[in-house]
Amino acid sequence: MANMAMKKNPMPAQDPTVRAHNFDEVALGYTPEQAMDEAARCLNCKKPVCIDGCPVQINIPLFLAQAARGEFEEAYQTIALSSSLPAVCGRVCPQESQCEGKCVRGIKGEPVGIGRIERFVADLHNANTTAEVVKPASNGRRVAVVGSGPSGLTCAGDLAKKGYDVTIFEAFHVAGGVLVYGIPEFRLPKSIVAKEIEGLKKLGVKIATNVVIGRTLSIEELMEEGYEAVFIGSGAGLPRFMNIPGENLKGVYSANEYLTRVNLMKAYRTDGATPVMRGGKVAVVGGGNVAMDAARTALRLGAEKVYIVYRRSMEELPARREEVEHAQEEGIEFLLLNNPVEILGYRNPNDKRDPQNGFVTGMRVIRMELGEPDEKGRRRPVEIPGSEYVLDVDTVVMSIGTSPNPLIKDTTEGLEINRWGGIVVDEATGKTSLEGIYAGGDAVTGAATVILAMGAGKTAAAAIDEYLSAK
Repeated sequence: MANMAMKKNPMPAQDPTVRAHNFDEVALGYTPEQAMDEAARCLNCKKPVCIDGCPVQINIPLFLAQAARGEFEEAYQTIALSSSLPAVCGRVCPQESQCEGKCVRGIKGEPVGIGRIERFVADLHNANTTAEVVKPASNGRRVAVVGSGPSGLTCAGDLAKKGYDVTIFEAFHVAGGVLVYGIPEFRLPKSIVAKEIEGLKKLGVKIATNVVIGRTLSIEELMEEGYEAVFIGSGAGLPRFMNIPGENLKGVYSANEYLTRVNLMKAYRTDGATPVMRGGKVAVVGGGNVAMDAARTALRLGAEKVYIVYRRSMEELPARREEVEHAQEEGIEFLLLNNPVEILGYRNPNDKRDPQNGFVTGMRVIRMELGEPDEKGRRRPVEIPGSEYVLDVDTVVMSIGTSPNPLIKDTTEGLEINRWGGIVVDEATGKTSLEGIYAGGDAVTGAATVILAMGAGKTAAAAIDEYLSAK
């Protein structure tokens, strides 16, 4: 019998006053009883539109029905048929705009907590499984994957299951891409990412770290070494800036650099080799999920005050509602309809550590109002003359977007690129302008979501299999 409660089972979480000072995961996860009760809210629709909202086409009604009966391992296996990273997706996917956004239960109440149940069954499986992964028989074909983020891991996993000899080439010293350098521990514990990657290794996937494609090796050289196809999933790691005065001051970071230093280089430790400025007052410029991550990270590093500075209103804020609510609960202040025009600092000519540029002492900000809609339909922010003021801050984190790194395009002759720096592909296959070269994820679309990148990796894996099978 369906559970007709109008609201989801609440997600247990750390108290905001406690979690704001640690890097432990915020959400604590459902109990078995909560997972079964929430799964029972599914109406098992004849036309399950929730599947249409899932970029990797998980059979959502089936895994929910299995979870409602307490068949949690069966539910996990159903998810695993379509998704290589269920424990990751259950945590960081924007379900509210994808599967849950299509859920019929959301018309007159809250949708089924699909992501929360996915997370539960994946965690339960990972904690209790003893089954050995069976490595498929080799088909003798070799494929290279550039980048070990969600698109690369998904492509590699799908191909390995078909018997391909797959090697992932990762520029950093640790595999995982944005899952390890971009998303903080309190949202996605790195042990979970490591577990998923270990599963791929057991399928036979090889991972070569500290290899920068376009510098250490070129795409052309990979093909010359015997790889019959290449998938480019190198992400979008090139940060954007506002080009306002003061952005070269010490204490100004891109969100990409800030989070990489903390998440991957362990800057949260006092003995970290790549430290960041700690404490004081921090302004994070931007309103996306990455801005929320940077702001909440600054708080955990001991900032006395953290501001989100965003030039539009709360209605236009692109971050997930859950992340915004968590940030607000933790005490982060949102300065909406505000936009920086200059970062202020001081220079000390007697300080040998500071021969050219000084340290941040504040940020000049102007208030905004919403005008006519822009080309995307969002009302364009317009400056209010005479409304400038100085915000007292010591650190500024710029989180206004990223672009694909130009290294691969600059070293790969004939690879077609669009005007935003993304690799041009056939949407149905991920095929690029070069024979045997495929691409997907943020390297194509610019910064997007984990699940969309996974969907692109899955599409490309199927296309690569078809391409090589026909050779």
